[in-house]
Order: sequence, then structure tokens, then C-alpha cells
Amino acid sequence: MTGAGPYVPNELLSRLVGHRMYSVEFVLNDYLQLRFDGEPGGPGPIVLNCYVWPTVTVDGRVWRESELGYADLLRRLVPGAVVATHEATGSGIHIVLDTGSVGIHPKLDEVYTEVAELRGFADGAWMVWRPGEESFEDLA
Repeated sequence: MTGAGPYVPNELLSRLVGHRMYSVEFVLNDYLQLRFDGEPGGPGPIVLNCYVWPTVTVDGRVWRESELGYADLLRRLVPGAVVATHEATGSGIHIVLDTGSVGIHPKLDEVYTEVAELRGFADGAWMVWRPGEESFEDLA
């Protein structure tokens, strides 16, 4: 992560509020990319690489990757504007859109090296979440 001070949960993730998620990309059925409108002067889109399958919540129901219709629900979140974000140890990271929400808090055996990565901000700020580290200390 870039920055001079200690990591503050949800500080970077909350910068997604107000941005539109415009793309959901399945990369070789290996990981998922969620793309958001970029910032003025930025290098392009803001991208959240999900190296574990997130849960998707629509109309109060939580969907997991193994369930029929999961990919369709992810696609239906687009285009959705980010209205809130949450990040904390014990619950992971969550992005709430006006179309539903995405949550990432895997079990330890679902993680290989990294949980997720967020980058693409105009100031170069980025974050990689790993088990046992920021907001995923409970996965140690």
C-alpha cells in the first residue's frame, strides 16, 4: 500500500463511494475483476481484483460462487453506483452498490496468497489484502 502512515481500514476502499461499477470480468475462471469509473487524471479505471470469489447480496439474499445464477447476479450489479463501503477484521471488505452488494471474507482454505487488490487511483494509492494482515487478521 502507498502512503506514509499506518493503514486505516476503509480509508482507501471508501474512495469508491460515488463511482460507478461498469464491468465485471471473469479472468480464466481464476479470479474476478470489478472495474469502476476512474478518477480525473487517473491512469484509467479503478480495479478491484478479487482473488477469492466474493459473495453477492441482492434483495437480502446472499449468493456464493457455487450457486447457479451467481455470475448472472454479478453482471446485474452493473451499472451500479457505490453508495457505501465497509472494511473490518472479522468481516473483510464490502462494497454496497445501489444494485446490490459484494462482500469478501473467505475461509483460510479458500485463499492462496492474496485476498484482493485495489488500484487505479489518480494519486497512485493501492492496497493488497492478504490473510493475517489488514482487515483479514482473523485468517492467520
